[in-house]
Amino acid sequence: MQLIQTLVKSAQSNLQEILAGRKYSLVICEKPAAARKIASALANGRSSSLRVGRVEVLQVDDGAKRYVICSASGHLYTIADTGRNRKVYPVFDVAWRPKDEVDRKSIHLRGRIKVIEELSAHADEFILACDFDQEGETIGYNILNYASRVDGDTALRVKFSTLTREELREAFKRAKPGLGGRMAEAGRARHLVDFLYGINLSRAFSQAFLSAKRGYRTLSIGRVQGPTLAFLVEREIEVRTHVPTPYWKVSATLQKPGEKEIIANYGRSRIPKKLDAEGVVAGCEGQQAEVVEINKSTSRQSPPTPFNLGDLQKEAYRVFRYNPSQTLDLAEQLYLDGLISYPRTSSQKIPPSINCKSIIAGLSRVYSFEDNARVLLDGQKLIPRQGWMDDPAHPAIYPTGEVPHRKLDVRPFKLYDLIVRRFFSLFGEDVLKERLDVGVRIADHKFGFFGMKLLEEGWLRYYKRYRSRGETRIPKLAIGDFLQVRRVDLNEELDHSAPRYNQGSLLEKIESEGIGTKATRAGIIKTIVDRGYTEPGSNRMTLGATEIALSLVDALNLHAPIILSPEMTKDLEEKLENLSSGRTDGASIAEQAMDHLVDVLHSIKDSEQEIGNLLAKGLTARSALEKLGPCPVCGDGELVILVSRNTKKRSVICSNYPRAGCRASAPLPQRGAIRPTANSCEFCSWPIIGTRFKGHPWKFCINPECPKKRRRGSRI
Repeated sequence: MQLIQTLVKSAQSNLQEILAGRKYSLVICEKPAAARKIASALANGRSSSLRVGRVEVLQVDDGAKRYVICSASGHLYTIADTGRNRKVYPVFDVAWRPKDEVDRKSIHLRGRIKVIEELSAHADEFILACDFDQEGETIGYNILNYASRVDGDTALRVKFSTLTREELREAFKRAKPGLGGRMAEAGRARHLVDFLYGINLSRAFSQAFLSAKRGYRTLSIGRVQGPTLAFLVEREIEVRTHVPTPYWKVSATLQKPGEKEIIANYGRSRIPKKLDAEGVVAGCEGQQAEVVEINKSTSRQSPPTPFNLGDLQKEAYRVFRYNPSQTLDLAEQLYLDGLISYPRTSSQKIPPSINCKSIIAGLSRVYSFEDNARVLLDGQKLIPRQGWMDDPAHPAIYPTGEVPHRKLDVRPFKLYDLIVRRFFSLFGEDVLKERLDVGVRIADHKFGFFGMKLLEEGWLRYYKRYRSRGETRIPKLAIGDFLQVRRVDLNEELDHSAPRYNQGSLLEKIESEGIGTKATRAGIIKTIVDRGYTEPGSNRMTLGATEIALSLVDALNLHAPIILSPEMTKDLEEKLENLSSGRTDGASIAEQAMDHLVDVLHSIKDSEQEIGNLLAKGLTARSALEKLGPCPVCGDGELVILVSRNTKKRSVICSNYPRAGCRASAPLPQRGAIRPTANSCEFCSWPIIGTRFKGHPWKFCINPECPKKRRRGSRI
């Protein structure tokens, strides 16, 4: 108790010390790290810091002006239902409320709001220095409106894309009254629309589930979440219902004396009949391969475009398997450290106002980048490659040229390294490659192979850590040369459906459909994963849709298909974007959203029992990825693949295990896609499945007690 009283007195004392000085400009930032960067820049490295409770307040007095700098730590206000009954819907009576009044986890924000209110009461000028985008404008507008109680148009707005000292000082010199156009209105309208969709649909489906008398469960769905979940489910159904069709491939291993072996593929990449494929193999036995055709071609590959947020997220997933949310978090950390520009951007352009030469000179002081930076500085005029996408608020993502002031952890350093090397590659020349296509004849059969040679490294010099050179070496050949045929192989393959989405490809899908925004897409995918609507697919990186996701989408398709419509969501996105440019207003957008919702909610209410039963069935269903065939033990059930929710390991079990107690089970490889073959083992009648082992197709009986395995002591 005494400690608490001491802390309270200390906080009051520090606050009085701040208020006792001469009049000041109150600077509102979005995050504490940004506040510290701004204070350091304005004070040229000299600033003072006081703790008011748990809130850090920074002071800068340069003689001409006194600044008091405080951060919001994200959103301090949120949309809330003014009623208290969580079972009631539709909900249209909403208001902005302090976040700590709505969310128990945000109780710590109460003290921050109180400090900003006290500081605002004594300020003679307000400066908004939140990130310059819809979210930053919304955060700043709400603080000025509710905590500071001033008109946002009277506040000064500073705009910056990096947290470097030079840009921040220049941004404060250029500060002008008024918020950033109508971005705050657009941001607030987006929050309102998303809240209306989220709370009403979630309550409607949760109540429907309750009507099935299976207890209460929160089932969330939203305006962007609906179409995104539908993409996952549509792909899941494709995968589950796909019937693999076998085909055969023939390849020949050739060798020129004294050279390495070459793999040549038969002219028809897929042979539908095994008998035909065996005929090709038989016809090639004991023959030589004659070179009958050589075609040479060259191709140029331009440098990649600068990173915007979506491109960075997709590339980081491809290279590091960072999911989109992880990439955004790491990029924001690098931005707050002053190492890269603002990451929430759609732009693929580096404007001429950015001093690329100075940035590269700064990066030359970092050991990892020194050599490449020197090459660029010693070269021709530095003109970066540009993409076509633009963003009025911020340029593409680029390194600032600042030297890291501390050693970065492994994950942020990897992302920083990727961003720097991508930036370097923008200034590189085209990559020039030469391709040699070689046709050979073995008996009467045509085979082919190719070689690829890098003639000019170009921009790959800077980006080769993350992009293969793509070279394939083959010996020097001329038409009429003969090659030895070492062997001819016949391989059975199975065709497959389109793969399940992973987090990178799902991001690309919703981006291409024009739903969500650069700032929200990663969060939508994370929500779908966190809500239990996905489970690991066959290769553990893909997203399989769970039974509850399938049931939820099924219910929406039957009773509220508009919620799954990308067109409806895209239309709302366009209207929200038009709001920023003044071509529409927030009230009409909210009215359109409510009109949609009224019709949808009536449909759900009318079919509440049916929907509840459908959702309950999906929730209690086992998560079977594939049906492999009839159970050879009980003869009544189906052998299915299950993935453990705890260990994520997969195995085979009989569908009759819970009901009739059938104990049939088998282990499975934990990596690689599992494909049913519709064939049974001739020794034990258990299913034969297909997968790949060390890159090669592999078929085997799943029965660990198969008589053939016991006799041979090895797998089939």
